[in-house]
Amino acid sequence: MAYESEVQDLPPVTNWKTDWDWLDDQWGANAIDIWNEIRSECPVATTERYGRSFMPVTMNAVAQVAHDTENFSSIFVSVARPDAPRRPAPPITSDPPDHHGHRRLLLPSFSPKNINQLEEEMRVFCRKLIADIGDANAVEAAEQYTQHIPVHGICKLTGIPEQDADLFRDWIYRNFQLAPRDNDVRLQVMTEMNAYIDNILKDRLTTPRDDMLTMIANAEIEGEEVDWELKRGYVGLLIIAGIDTTWSAIGSGIWHFAQHPDQVAALVAAENDDLLWQTASEEVLRYYAPVTMGRKVIQDTEIAGCPMRAGEQTLVTFPAANHDPAAFDNPGEFQIDRARNRHVAFGLGIHRCVGSNLARLEVVVALQEWLRAFPDYSLDPTRKTEWANGQVRGPRNIPLLLNR
Repeated sequence: MAYESEVQDLPPVTNWKTDWDWLDDQWGANAIDIWNEIRSECPVATTERYGRSFMPVTMNAVAQVAHDTENFSSIFVSVARPDAPRRPAPPITSDPPDHHGHRRLLLPSFSPKNINQLEEEMRVFCRKLIADIGDANAVEAAEQYTQHIPVHGICKLTGIPEQDADLFRDWIYRNFQLAPRDNDVRLQVMTEMNAYIDNILKDRLTTPRDDMLTMIANAEIEGEEVDWELKRGYVGLLIIAGIDTTWSAIGSGIWHFAQHPDQVAALVAAENDDLLWQTASEEVLRYYAPVTMGRKVIQDTEIAGCPMRAGEQTLVTFPAANHDPAAFDNPGEFQIDRARNRHVAFGLGIHRCVGSNLARLEVVVALQEWLRAFPDYSLDPTRKTEWANGQVRGPRNIPLLLNR
């Protein structure tokens, strides 16, 4: 069944409170302003573009949804067409009681001990990307730097083949930018990914290695073998969620600091002051949090005075919550030394991001290596930065002048 005519005919949003659309061209570059404008009028916006769906924009409303597993199911983690085909990607798409077993299976691979062992590898990789820029004075930082870093990290951690990075990025683009409106695209991506993941998991069954893919191929929970579709879902999640999210966060930081030389100077002068670099990285994650999740309403309920009915959908708008003045002092001000920063860029509740340790390492290492190498860089005024819309928001291109 095709939906092309409906995809083409959707008009631009004119009222974000009653007709929001996270794939609208205005979203990517203006989402923070959109959330702030909605919040000044109401805590929850609505739309009919994906069936009746909601967008909470306050910390309290977002937290209510994130913690409520009785009324909201994670079987839908992206607001899309109501009849959209879905595939499991545990633990993110699993509800209690199954969720705990899936999360416990993957969590040890992302332990601080495992992730910390990758730091030097990630620094060497970032320095190589910087060296490859050579003497150029104008660069496209997404293409030449930011998009490669999380691919390298997740592939080193899991055993996923890094040479297939272009394929992963194509799936990510179609999955997040096109599929929420177009079921044909969603089904295409699912079919391609399933075939790819089948091959690499079957390879690990016949030729096991000391890697995460081999662990997944042979996964058991409480002595019972995990269903093949769920194993495939683990790997799909690692590819989709482990790459674009962190690429977007790193890119947002590079884009931000290009416009704030005073903050760059303070960080570079700090040299090995780990605390300042950590707080600056956490502020990047708060201010530019890339990921918005989705939930399916499974029982009639109410959030912030807004009735929600079974079968409807809602966003869990963590980035909007990070800009709620009820939760943060001066949330519109980017502070590299923000002392109190309990942001929710990695989510809340049982589905808090299992890969947060890896993402944090990649963000701080990528920013440190870039700012130290190019302390005087700036945006190229002759070229425009384009931002991704939808579930993962971040700059897709970052044209820069290195000014050296």
